[in-house]
Amino acid sequence: MEDKGKADPVVIKKYANRRLYNTQTSTYVTLDHLCEMVKEGTEFEVRDARTGEDITRSVLTQIIFEEEAKGQSLLPIKFLRQLIRFYGDSLQGFVPGYLDMSMDSFTKNQEAMRNRIAEAFGGGSQVIENMTRQNLAMFERAMQMFSPFAPKPRAEEPKTSNGSGEVKAKPAEDISELKNEIEEMRRQLAELSQRK
Repeated sequence: MEDKGKADPVVIKKYANRRLYNTQTSTYVTLDHLCEMVKEGTEFEVRDARTGEDITRSVLTQIIFEEEAKGQSLLPIKFLRQLIRFYGDSLQGFVPGYLDMSMDSFTKNQEAMRNRIAEAFGGGSQVIENMTRQNLAMFERAMQMFSPFAPKPRAEEPKTSNGSGEVKAKPAEDISELKNEIEEMRRQLAELSQRK
């Protein structure tokens, strides 16, 4: 089986009339075609037909917008607002790497998650909550590598038991702590930028 990741990406040309042309198949395609190519794992890049500029990011964003407009609603409003807040923020440079790591981790674990959700039938939110907690911990470790002045993780706080032997963390406290740590990192970064 051919490894699509190592093949040269398919070049899609976008013309001024907004038409998209697949240079590999010599056919015009739509955003729906490109969406299917993404789902199949086919690598492609979109280039402006006149200038040759790589406009893949804006076309992929347009596909997401179209999918959301169809009612797919994959991106929660809270997430979108948080993402917008990072534009121009001192931590903006860390966000793409974190999102890449999170999506890679999520993708690697998606089959296990499907199995667990099927087994639990209704316990799916707990699986997703645990995965989110793991991703936040990974982000925290990444931030500490980039910022030696970031506060070290505190010792594990006591957790409450739900009576079934399972131990559950307190999500509200976790979120509050994370917000406080992010604010502390922002303050430290601001101090560092003033010293320069």
